[in-house]
Amino acid sequence: MARALAAPLIQGGTVRYANLDYAASAPAVEDVAAHLNEVLPFYASVHRGAGFASQVSTSVYENARTIVADFVGARADDTVIFTRNTTDSLNLLAGCVESILQSRGYAEGRSNAHGEVLYLDIEHHANLLPWQRLPHRSVVAASSIESTLDRVETQLRAGNVLLLAVTGASNVTGEALPVAELAALAHQYGARIVVDAAQLAPHRRIDLSATDIDYVAFSGHKLYAPFGAGVLVGRSDWLDSGAPHLAGGGAVKEVRLESTRWTDGPARHEGGSPNVLGAATLAKAATILAELNAADWHSHEQQLREHLVAGFQNLDGVTVHSLFSDSASYAECGSIGVVNFSVTGYDAGLVAAYLSAEHGVGVRDGKFCAHPLLNRLGLPSGSLRASFGVGSRREDAQRLIDGVAALLRDGLGWDYVVDSGRWVPANDHRSYPEWAPNTPGTAGAAPCFTD
Repeated sequence: MARALAAPLIQGGTVRYANLDYAASAPAVEDVAAHLNEVLPFYASVHRGAGFASQVSTSVYENARTIVADFVGARADDTVIFTRNTTDSLNLLAGCVESILQSRGYAEGRSNAHGEVLYLDIEHHANLLPWQRLPHRSVVAASSIESTLDRVETQLRAGNVLLLAVTGASNVTGEALPVAELAALAHQYGARIVVDAAQLAPHRRIDLSATDIDYVAFSGHKLYAPFGAGVLVGRSDWLDSGAPHLAGGGAVKEVRLESTRWTDGPARHEGGSPNVLGAATLAKAATILAELNAADWHSHEQQLREHLVAGFQNLDGVTVHSLFSDSASYAECGSIGVVNFSVTGYDAGLVAAYLSAEHGVGVRDGKFCAHPLLNRLGLPSGSLRASFGVGSRREDAQRLIDGVAALLRDGLGWDYVVDSGRWVPANDHRSYPEWAPNTPGTAGAAPCFTD
């Protein structure tokens, strides 16, 4: 991984930063950063430049598409589209689904008879909000995967489902779903499936050909790659018939003053100058992950997770949250490197601020862009999430356990106040690097914390 960061402590001194917030954005792998530095001198606009730098950048960009296709086991006729992130990818697909529905006679506000999108109530907002503008229905996940599959099948059997949209692994609890079984169910009843793999891709192999998943979306920033690129990979017919995601240069065959002929393939949805560096770093990260020994990779994460869960279970006052009772019964399921927890008597945001300021541990707190699920879990004010992956250390998990234990035993070691909706240490004397000024309110809360 990239070099270790020194985190300043509120009580003085520094400690190596324990990053347990991989599920939000994973740190860049050293080889990814090195690859970026190799590519950067050649950075130029792509596709229509005769200059040497432009030709090199075009080669890098298009080769990244091939690498990503291999990474997810894409079929020969699948399309790989670079986007900004998973949210952008799923919104792109939603636009294509809307075009399919319109071709069947659907108009906004009218009947659902032309097809619906089916999704679970455990989805990240990225895989929920895009579908709300289309005919849709939801399934309440049960307390077991088996019963959840039964509920999904019941809805599919009722008919009229055009697309099943599911997460590959919950961004809240880390529990994975049997996506191959879900794909088979969707196809059995004439529907297609899209998998939000934002959390799955950094932890598990994905194989579209083997699982028969129709579409998959994920982000570079969770895959150890900086520069904000995402991808949507899947069957070309819907993507080629959908309205262009971004109307602009590069997405057209011919433009007249009153009409346009759009191109097909990836370019149809990649209008404007693309994120070449984002695609390059994402592809490099995919190459590195593909070379890992899967058994060692998964064992490393599982051991860390088991250590953290066991440590929390030994502390009175800590609750670990989960969804399913039978994850272990499904070979492709289990949990990725995510643990969700609460500390009795303390607001989640206050615990996160305490862990950062007094122990140099970074965790995520809040509702994790999954309001329906947090409400179902009885956590309307949010909870805490520790997440890890390649490069994480057992000592990081232990420091988190020790920090929570100290909080329960001794209480807070500093005064904390709410600033712009977030808990922060009072009279915080620590400073940022000189190129990142201490701007007031930088800890500001997301809008959802104001409800």
